Amino acid sequence: MKYKDYYQILGIARDASTEDIKKVYRRLARKYHPDVSKEAQAEEHFKEVSEAYEVLRDPEKRAAYDQLGSSWQAGQDFRPPPNWQGRQRPQVGPGGFGSQDFSDFFESLFGGVGGQPGFAGARGSTRGFSTAGQDQTVPLEITLEEAYQGGQRSLQLQVPEQDANGHVVTRPRTLNVKIPAGVGNGQKIRLTGQGGPGRSGGPSGDLYLEITIRHHPRYRLQGRDLTLELPLAPWEAALGCKVEVPTLGGPVTLNIPANAKNGQKLRLRGRGLPGQPPGDQLAVLRIVNPPADSDAAREAFQRLEQELPFDPRATWRSKG
Repeated sequence: MKYKDYYQILGIARDASTEDIKKVYRRLARKYHPDVSKEAQAEEHFKEVSEAYEVLRDPEKRAAYDQLGSSWQAGQDFRPPPNWQGRQRPQVGPGGFGSQDFSDFFESLFGGVGGQPGFAGARGSTRGFSTAGQDQTVPLEITLEEAYQGGQRSLQLQVPEQDANGHVVTRPRTLNVKIPAGVGNGQKIRLTGQGGPGRSGGPSGDLYLEITIRHHPRYRLQGRDLTLELPLAPWEAALGCKVEVPTLGGPVTLNIPANAKNGQKLRLRGRGLPGQPPGDQLAVLRIVNPPADSDAAREAFQRLEQELPFDPRATWRSKG
């Protein structure tokens, strides 16, 4: 009889958490399930993975297995310690697991007692394998305000479920989803156990909501930062002023320095999307001239031309 390194079979550390063991098992079970896998020797790999999970998922079996120590090597000749036979082991009841389910190594330690991840049907058959359901990803479009504030959404989804006969059918389903404040473009919200159904009692997969933030007519989003175009009259830019600026958290007063330039950026720290750290809001100044659409307006521009000799292209000549 050969020693089996259950930690090596699953590819995990000996101090792996129960949750990590479950995640790895679900991934490997999907990879090697004989009904769907195209891997070489998929059924044998699936049996090994199921056996390792059966031991390591159970605190009592895992503790007993760990007492063998870490000096054993996979494939090494193995015999149970002399006192092992004295341990109390549960007996195989009706419908339990026998020698064709798990290895001799398993039976020598645990008396052939199996559990959920192994064979649930006839021995030696690939029908009745327990395996986790498929993870699923669906898109979810939200507003920029929802990304900033968070909120609740009621989603109508068409999801696969397993009927009483074990067949997978698609049924409508309503899910109430919490959108966390500060969620970003492309981020995924995980709903544990809301994905595809497991088979033969296996756990359901997870559902991932992939976030897309809808285009906003006022703000441009880049990462967690927001950009807003701020129109100014020429005299506001020249003399400086205080302007009320909208933000997603409410209006704030922004000081415009004298001689502000078109395209200049002023930063409102922490006024972007929430996070660690939060984003900023950038106000991009855009100087807007009043229309010369009346005699009085044209006269005002003419007086400005005479009283303020200004050549906007003077730098061209100085460099020429």
